[in-house]
Amino acid sequence: MQIIKVKNYEALSKEAAKIVGNLLKSKPDAILGLATGSTPVGMYQNLVKMNEDHEISFKAVKSYNLDEYCDLPRSHGQSYYTFMHENLFNHVDISEKNVHLPHAEGADLAKQCAEYNKALNNVKIDLQVLGIGGNGHIGFNEPGTPFSNETFIVELTEKTREDNQRFFASLEEVPHRAMTMGIKNIMAAKKILLLASGKNKAQAIKELVFGNVSEKFPASALKDHDNVIVIIDDDAASLL
Repeated sequence: MQIIKVKNYEALSKEAAKIVGNLLKSKPDAILGLATGSTPVGMYQNLVKMNEDHEISFKAVKSYNLDEYCDLPRSHGQSYYTFMHENLFNHVDISEKNVHLPHAEGADLAKQCAEYNKALNNVKIDLQVLGIGGNGHIGFNEPGTPFSNETFIVELTEKTREDNQRFFASLEEVPHRAMTMGIKNIMAAKKILLLASGKNKAQAIKELVFGNVSEKFPASALKDHDNVIVIIDDDAASLL
């Protein structure tokens, strides 16, 4: 596990974009595993600029997202489908047919879940981008999730729903379920890039670096992967 410490969120975003950008320069048809949330937004902004400046192209890139809320239309302002289009896809030269997110609405979620998992198993993700939750969750893999899980439907904890309430008008609007890559899917990527910024992530980073591998702390599974880069700013590194 390689740990890169940078001064602040701006530096973190640039360093992360540089790693993704270098991959696309060396492998224009790379397969990316992408994440949502506030942490990767700066990275996406830098990648958009690199694309506008013709440093990189997404024309041959395929992307697979970590997760999606269940029972939320893709057109909803808080769906991860909308997030990815607003923050990256609408601003770069990626082909819509190469964009993949879990389809998590409708009556047959189990079938949709199995189809997304099959799609993931038919490719090899070159670089998987991750954030980390305060309790160590990656994707929507909450504490106690078996490391052997593949794509599944998760009942969101009240803590997770409360954390995400800031994006919705009320807690009642926050979905109760999500479809997420399992830890087994995440670990299948050739390379993993985990980003963490802010003092609210410091305890999780301390646990990731110094703690034991345990299903009680999902991100600890990454210790058993042979190619992980963790980029943290001074605040997230404050307890190391």
